[in-house]
Amino acid sequence: MDYKKIIKNQNIRFKILKFLNFIPDKTMVKLQYRIKTGRKLNLKNPQRYTEKLQWYKLNYRNPLMTKCADKYTVREYIESKGLGHILNELYGVYDNVNEIDFDKLPNKFVLKTTNDSDTNIFCKDKANSDLEEIKKKMNKKIKERTQIPLAREWAYNNSKRRIICEKLLEDKGTKDNSINDYKFLCFKGKPEFIVYDIDRYIGHKRNFYDTSWKYLNISSDCPNFGDIVEKPEKLKEMLEIAKILSEDFPAVRVDLYCIQNKIYFGELTFYPWSGYVKFEPDEFDFILGKKFKI
Repeated sequence: MDYKKIIKNQNIRFKILKFLNFIPDKTMVKLQYRIKTGRKLNLKNPQRYTEKLQWYKLNYRNPLMTKCADKYTVREYIESKGLGHILNELYGVYDNVNEIDFDKLPNKFVLKTTNDSDTNIFCKDKANSDLEEIKKKMNKKIKERTQIPLAREWAYNNSKRRIICEKLLEDKGTKDNSINDYKFLCFKGKPEFIVYDIDRYIGHKRNFYDTSWKYLNISSDCPNFGDIVEKPEKLKEMLEIAKILSEDFPAVRVDLYCIQNKIYFGELTFYPWSGYVKFEPDEFDFILGKKFKI
């Protein structure tokens, strides 16, 4: 069941989730897992990757995860690993939208909240944009997400909600100048699989590969697009970066971009798909689960 198709208004979904805050985390993840996958959640002896991600939410408490789940404080972690050169240019960090001095920003930039996903606001032409409307949109996103444990993801619970402004990354080689994602599924410092996302805003598609860039006929919540992508020139370097950034965690997805052969850090994701994805074939859920030692 895809509840997003039933309740299409995101704001209404957030209000419902906020109303359900009183439900204990364990009960809530069991309920959400059943609704979204159609399966009963096994927490006593989890075998699937998606089951182990729910266990991860409820039981694994490494303070470093909170630091790395925050889009601002993770920068210090990246630098501590000797990888500061892959960080995107930072224009500013703010406690609220009223602190943003748009006069000091370049004509293109991106705003995002530091401890949530899907809150990006892209400004491609400041000179011809309604800056007050941008502030309103960002303020709305902040208010909508405040104090709502959307999927009971522990790592995001204790970080300070702020706004960061970064350089707008664009790839002139794509249809809409969007940047394609290389997402490395890693387990205790070992990248095992690569998820490659393209056309994020004009028909999102996704391929799966092994670490040798062998195409795998696997699909998830987005359709795949076949074995048509050449092995990236920077694959070896990206794999090494993923290895370094994942060595402190039992499981993490390391998201990177590669634009004109320059690698950029995206984010560290501890609960990919929030653990509610359905793979085709279903066996892949178990294959990933074997890699995930809890």
